[in-house]
Amino acid sequence: MENQKRKNPFFEDYGTPHNAVPFDKIRIEDFEEAFIEGMRRDKESLEKIINNPEKPTFDNTIIYYDESKPPHYYDLLERVCTVFYNLHSAETSDELEALAKKMQPILTQHANDMRLNKQMFERIKAVHLHHRRLTQEEKRLLDSCYDGLVRSGALLDEEGKEKLRRLTEEMAMASLQFQQNMLKENKAYSLHITDEKDLSGLPDTAREAAAQTAKEQNKDGWVFTLDYPSYAPFMSHADNRELRRQIYMAKNTICTKDNAENNVEICKRIVNLRREVAQLLGYKTYADYVLKHRMASNVRSVYRLLDQLIDAYKPTAIKEREEEQKLAKKIEGKDFKHEPWDGAYYSHKLQLKKYNIDAEMLRPYLELSKVIDGVFGLAERLYGITFKENKEIPVYHLDVKAYEVFDKDGSYLALFYADFHPRKGKQSGAWMTEYQGQYINRKGENIRPHVSLVMNLTKPTADKPALLTLGEVETFLHEFGHALHGMFANTRFESLSGTNVWWDFVELPSQFMENFAVEKEFLRTFAFHYETGEPMPDELIERIKKSRNFNAATACLRQVSFGLLDMAYYTKRDAFDEDIFAFEKKAWKKAILGKQREDTCMTVQFGHIMSGGYAAGYYSYKWAEVLDADAFSVFKKEGIFNQATAQRFRDCILSKGGTDHPMTLYKNFRGGEPTIDALLKRNGIKGVKGVKRN
Repeated sequence: MENQKRKNPFFEDYGTPHNAVPFDKIRIEDFEEAFIEGMRRDKESLEKIINNPEKPTFDNTIIYYDESKPPHYYDLLERVCTVFYNLHSAETSDELEALAKKMQPILTQHANDMRLNKQMFERIKAVHLHHRRLTQEEKRLLDSCYDGLVRSGALLDEEGKEKLRRLTEEMAMASLQFQQNMLKENKAYSLHITDEKDLSGLPDTAREAAAQTAKEQNKDGWVFTLDYPSYAPFMSHADNRELRRQIYMAKNTICTKDNAENNVEICKRIVNLRREVAQLLGYKTYADYVLKHRMASNVRSVYRLLDQLIDAYKPTAIKEREEEQKLAKKIEGKDFKHEPWDGAYYSHKLQLKKYNIDAEMLRPYLELSKVIDGVFGLAERLYGITFKENKEIPVYHLDVKAYEVFDKDGSYLALFYADFHPRKGKQSGAWMTEYQGQYINRKGENIRPHVSLVMNLTKPTADKPALLTLGEVETFLHEFGHALHGMFANTRFESLSGTNVWWDFVELPSQFMENFAVEKEFLRTFAFHYETGEPMPDELIERIKKSRNFNAATACLRQVSFGLLDMAYYTKRDAFDEDIFAFEKKAWKKAILGKQREDTCMTVQFGHIMSGGYAAGYYSYKWAEVLDADAFSVFKKEGIFNQATAQRFRDCILSKGGTDHPMTLYKNFRGGEPTIDALLKRNGIKGVKGVKRN
């Protein structure tokens, strides 16, 4: 009787604070039922729009199409997809994995049915040609709807549309398989150590975390995994070179083995499918297709940026590498042969020698709860917003915290979830997502966003709280910048709000926030020793600032190499069937220092460009870095906590979403276009100057 009476929680108002997702009520079986009903409602909504006997107008066509629902409906399919795929990344299970495989082709087919409906396109086309006077935001929405359908195949003949359906359905399944394989491979490996002498060089934090992982797996000794908080300290500190080699090779040969999780052929297929889609739509390459809606505009502009960065940074990167290898030979002997698993280890020793600083020295001052206070406090100091944890809001895992966010006038601004630590069912990396976007409904109500940060930061141990590295603090700040972009959203249409901007602009708010990590005034607000309560010493902060550009050129070239690899795949005009290992080595060669190993491969685990949204767009990180350095230079000049400057940044960029061209938004804040100068200055690099990013 209980099952007969129970309603699927997706089918009604959630009945939770701020209508938050009722994770505690949702069952696996609810998803498929809601998927099916959501697709039915979508089709019903579409029929109502295309069968409207009135002349197509912006109000009766574009707004309805953007909402994809009559005003009395919940947008069911979007709600269930949002929850499902967020859990699929942050808290997956065998049941979710199986359902994802089952539903992916069905959902892709449905999306194609919606996008390729000829009658709907004719109505939107009519409005695009003849419409009333529109606001800037309305015009942006109209252009987005029209261009979106054209880029989804609306102008193709029936044969072309059928081919596009096949390609997109196959691509969706290939991307899903890539992602699932990567998660399985990453979680399958562990380095189990039982002899304590093999821990030589490792700091206490790494040993304690490994001991706890071993205990969780019912093993004696210590267990290290490929999750960043475990892998990175091992590579930087472990004296046992053979064990460094083992875990390095495990990390860099993921999805290359002769097993069901091999991604080599899947990558080839993804690259070819995207090329075929682009060419079917009239573009020479997939990169040409993508870049039409990017600030970079074209392939030439992307390569110009990457080449400028190589020219500016490579000479310094060569010196950095030579200095590191010189130290290694001084320690190990002149015949020492440097291997990839030696880089982080000797880089750490060089950093200690030059600046007497490393990540472990800072951990005691970067306790997670204090860092949270510091990051929230920064937002309060800049924008006047406050965070209040609300334990009545359901969460999907005990690790997750839910906060209500209030604006400076005390009004409710957003719901904010934070998920900090790695676990078995969680993808690696860090990302921001939303369970509800911001928009203004037909009643004039400003529906506020539900924003979530998912990270893989160092976990607490039995004896110590979670103590972070400065790099992890930067990661937190980065994702928090995305969160602010979502939380400050204040637009009429959800499809244009928050982070719904061009991909080479979306990283500006996130990378901008990273700048605060090394600012003394910011560190003074939260960096206190977790045992003594003493503030981080001035002398230590000075060493942080002096060491900030340590290996900055090497790090830049690493990002550039990924951008080159991405572009190499997606500027292909002909079918791709090359050896991925060899192709990869050649593609990024001019940004790589030293001899490359033939048996490692990045491509097969490069989720950003294979299963994520950065295909033909990885350059965006460097493009946006030019913007963020230029933007932060304004704060450095006017005061890093200057509220007037922060308000201008909020008003001109963070609240505007995709309601105008990104460069227009940026110039409204900055007063002009950015150049590469501020980035070069920040990194201590002397190189090409005065080059505009337009």
